[in-house]
Amino acid sequence: MEATGTDEVDKLKTKFISAWNNMKYSWVLKTKTYFSRNSPVLLLGKCYHFKYEDENELLPVSSGCTIEDHVIAGSVEEFRKDFISRIWLTYREEFPLIEGSALTTDCGWGCTLRTGQMLLAQGLVLHFLGRAWTWPDALNIENSDFESWTSNTVKKFTASFEASLSAERELKTPTISLKETIGRFSDDREMQNEIYHRKIISWFGDSPLAVFGLHQLIEYGKKSGKKAGDWYGPAVVAHILRKAVEEARHPDLQGITIYVAQDCTVYSSDVIDKQCTSMASDNTDDKAVIILVPVRLGGERTNANYLDFVKGILSLEYCVGIVGGKPKQSYYFAGFQDDSLIYMDPHYCQSFVDVSIKDFPLETFHCPSPKKMSFRKMDPSCTIGFYCRNVQDFKQASEEITKMLKISSKEKYPLFTFVNGHSRDYDFTSTTTNEEDFFSEDEKKRLKRFSTEEFVLL
Repeated sequence: MEATGTDEVDKLKTKFISAWNNMKYSWVLKTKTYFSRNSPVLLLGKCYHFKYEDENELLPVSSGCTIEDHVIAGSVEEFRKDFISRIWLTYREEFPLIEGSALTTDCGWGCTLRTGQMLLAQGLVLHFLGRAWTWPDALNIENSDFESWTSNTVKKFTASFEASLSAERELKTPTISLKETIGRFSDDREMQNEIYHRKIISWFGDSPLAVFGLHQLIEYGKKSGKKAGDWYGPAVVAHILRKAVEEARHPDLQGITIYVAQDCTVYSSDVIDKQCTSMASDNTDDKAVIILVPVRLGGERTNANYLDFVKGILSLEYCVGIVGGKPKQSYYFAGFQDDSLIYMDPHYCQSFVDVSIKDFPLETFHCPSPKKMSFRKMDPSCTIGFYCRNVQDFKQASEEITKMLKISSKEKYPLFTFVNGHSRDYDFTSTTTNEEDFFSEDEKKRLKRFSTEEFVLL
């Protein structure tokens, strides 16, 4: 009986924490973001410009605003559609219990895992859909009304509490079906894109079976000393994502891998080796690679001299974003205008969505409104991501990124480098792991150091 009572108290505590976080972060979608018409906007390698005859007017960008077409000639619509099409992963509540804990929500602690998921999701979008892809229904998303949303949160909290105590959710293997929606698309290509769109989102579902879901990422995090409820730094998340992709057994994911830079160095031969390794002996195609580079943009505070570097990174077509943020608040940075960074915020608690059901709703996985933050407020700890489709693409990307690093760096040495050869050629310990241990002893030491000393937890 005591154990049962303790479980009920833990669940009640979790519910109240969830309700508090909903109230605490209720401004996330309410506040408006303003963009200048006089400066270009960069979003993951794409450039937009909102300039028109009145050079002093500011353009409010939010899902609720209406802008006359003749004023901006469609540029704002194109930017909004592009931004909203990026996959948004936020706090969730009422999802299946995380093993080894009483948690059914990640409110208040899971933001860096969510921003890491967003970066990986963008890499998968590039891999399966391409940078030119946009979601056809992107402009149909409306911003949530603040007052009704807040009252609904309280009602939902009250109504769902008793149900959550009386029954557990039934877990199902995700099976994405679009038979009833085929007629919506004008050609086979659009239909195929929508299938992959849904499939990518389903991989990030909040259930133990989702390959890149929160439950799986936490399991990999345990190998580096992390558990559900802990804060995760951007460097630790980079290694967790690598493990998640390496361990994924879905057939569609065998053509992509992740490489994490060692001590701000990308060893080209190590990357190419990963791209040329295939589970199938008859498959000779190069793998695509997502390169993750944990860096630090200063000491206690971000060094303003690195602004041009960050802008240069986000201007590259290879970039899949930056996992960063403010101290103890992680954001997914996807672009910039002037000296402000454009980001998606995971600090918005939404209800669990069962991605195993047919035609599950997509709206809550797309952010209706971009946010901006001054570069000066950015925490110095971050992880940068790049996507390369094959070996040739990687070689070209390494050349372009190296040029950008030299141009944008005001310091004597660039923040990270590409080096020919393998890491073992430079007397570094090999990071290969055996089947019994997901992280080598060297990785564990490095991850612990990242978490507690060199990298500020977000």
